[in-house]
Amino acid sequence: MVVKLDGSSVKGFTGVEESDLVLKPIIESFVKIPWLNGVGRFLCTVYSGSERFSRDPRYVAEKLDDLLHNNGLKPLVSAEIEYFIFDRIRVYLDVWKQVLEIASSEAYWSLNAPFNKLKDGYYTPHPRDRFEDFKLEVAETLEKSFNIVIESYHHEVACSSQHEIVFQGGSATYVADTIQTIKYVIKTLAYKKGFVASFLPKPVYGDNGSGMHIHISLWSGENNVFYDPSDKYYLSREARYFIGGLLMHARALAAFTNPTTNSYKRLVPGYEAPVYLVWGRGNRSAAIRIPGYATTSKTLRIEYRPPDPSANPYLAIPAVILAGLDGVKKKIDPGDPVEGNVYRMSRSKRLEYGIRELPRSLDEALDELENDNDWLKPVFTKDLLEEYIELKREESRKISSYPNPSEIYHYIDV
Repeated sequence: MVVKLDGSSVKGFTGVEESDLVLKPIIESFVKIPWLNGVGRFLCTVYSGSERFSRDPRYVAEKLDDLLHNNGLKPLVSAEIEYFIFDRIRVYLDVWKQVLEIASSEAYWSLNAPFNKLKDGYYTPHPRDRFEDFKLEVAETLEKSFNIVIESYHHEVACSSQHEIVFQGGSATYVADTIQTIKYVIKTLAYKKGFVASFLPKPVYGDNGSGMHIHISLWSGENNVFYDPSDKYYLSREARYFIGGLLMHARALAAFTNPTTNSYKRLVPGYEAPVYLVWGRGNRSAAIRIPGYATTSKTLRIEYRPPDPSANPYLAIPAVILAGLDGVKKKIDPGDPVEGNVYRMSRSKRLEYGIRELPRSLDEALDELENDNDWLKPVFTKDLLEEYIELKREESRKISSYPNPSEIYHYIDV
């Protein structure tokens, strides 16, 4: 069974002159949609004729898993997905009028929650957490209907109903599939209840944004390649080189891990989002963190903190792993871990230590990717990279051409 697909109607796929593609269902991905009687869901792969279509994002993740398998390695990947759930969002965008209005019954600007404060929502219990029942329904639906094991689910730092869901990990392809499924379920169940679930990185000014931290370890049989019990930080040489690769390519990586103009409104100091390219143990001001409780072979992993949930996981996760593998291949030394709060470090001190920053805009990230992409070649085709960069540049050009209320507010008197 195949389904016809007009590739010219999917941005980045094909032109009208070569648009006949087909979707081939992945049989083992079938599930019954619990809220639609007699309706099931298949994940699909994209084919052009008898060949896999090179720009199918899922194909990228599959190739990454195959590359690791052929080298005797198995990835264990997981992700922390953060999102907001709002009562209502009103957006109006025209030549003469730009409006964004967010209604949240948990936010401090709501008459229903006068005691809530910005950046004060972490682990908020019921009744201040007004979506406790919703989270229980989401978790039950994912586990019973989609066979996804949920490890934790709680209110996050932002006061306007921000939440984080964590699931049991697996291969790069499995985790990307799972992220897409979780987003689909959360958005749909929220809609059915009259709410709006948003995976935008920074929908609310002054509050924490939403990240999608990616956790990675590599395994050879039963051995965690990243683990060394004799090391002060329990890290093997390979783990340190992997960190070195991430630090080396992080600015180019941002084009995949932070692929929207809104992403860079999150990546600013003061909101627990990474800005500076350093690594540390248990240090949430670092871009790369080794969890402080990860001291055994089973738990030791590398947490890459820049990604956000606007990322396409089929591209972002393979790109992150390839950056690390390039570090292992080239034996890139990450330097010493940073123990202190990097946000409080002076600019002169950061310059003295050679600490670089993540890009400050999508265009800057795309410039970096254009100049630093050889390490992606084992999995990413040239045509995919070129098309991706052009699409993202077009997005950025269009969005940046709109005046926004903040600009008018600050510059009206010039």
